[in-house]
Amino acid sequence: MPEYRAVREKFGFLELCHHPQAAAEVTVTAAERLGVDAAIIFADILLVLEPLGLGLQFSAGDGPVLERPINGPEDVERLGAYDVDDALGFVYEAIRLTRAALAGRVPLIGFSGAPFTLASYLIEGGGSRQYLRTKAFMYQHPAAWEALLALLARVINAYLRGQIAAGADAVQLFDSWVGCLSPDDYRHRVLPHSRAALAGLSGLAPVIHFGTGTSGLLSLMREAGGDVIGVDWRIALDDAWTAIGRDRAIQGNLDPVTLFASPDEIRKQAAAILARAARRPGHIFNLGHGILPQTPVDHVRALVDAVHEMSAA
Repeated sequence: MPEYRAVREKFGFLELCHHPQAAAEVTVTAAERLGVDAAIIFADILLVLEPLGLGLQFSAGDGPVLERPINGPEDVERLGAYDVDDALGFVYEAIRLTRAALAGRVPLIGFSGAPFTLASYLIEGGGSRQYLRTKAFMYQHPAAWEALLALLARVINAYLRGQIAAGADAVQLFDSWVGCLSPDDYRHRVLPHSRAALAGLSGLAPVIHFGTGTSGLLSLMREAGGDVIGVDWRIALDDAWTAIGRDRAIQGNLDPVTLFASPDEIRKQAAAILARAARRPGHIFNLGHGILPQTPVDHVRALVDAVHEMSAA
């Protein structure tokens, strides 16, 4: 969005995250410009890693990088819990400012990365395709792996509680890269920590639990927790809902690249997803992963308008 790019000319990415007034501005501008039914606070899933002191940076073209990644159990032993409210209070302030600016027009969603996804960044030092270092660490150092994910789960739970207390109407746990795991590895090495990260939150606000490449993990993600399970585009929505269980809500699941198609094709793809939802209560129409920076803004608005029109018909 040009409005966002104008703000970014004044702030680096992390600097913008740390500036509550600017973060609130871009959050509200996006929600109003696109006409969506909820706003999501401008932040990043990795902000909870910054206070660990491993040198989190965002480099142009390369995404997030940690200068001092975890290489062995001794690096995990050096990590310590921190005062979440003190270290991440700027996110809470952005939520308070955004909530006031939205004035009840749409709800506001807060979020965090999930234990596995955060651990993968800590160990890989950035993004990855194979998650070789992460999986090798998980297999070779099981005690350190458990300690790392337990620490992250405690931090995430406190962070999401703080967001809810600041005014977030719902929160989302992003397990963006957990789809690289087998069901058994997820069940035994990740699920307990995702469950701990989400413990007690549903009693405070609705919780969305999202991952990508998770077609074989959906029933396990339900077991880990969440009032809503998010799904990507690699599985049909109704098949995913059957795997999750109809007593849970579902979020998804348009391929973000569809937004580069013509408005007619975008409408056709959205209609197919809505047909699979079959007007059952509990479907949140959404993309199956993050929106791409090059996406035409008018195509996003065309999607929003089409979903509103077809849902009301």
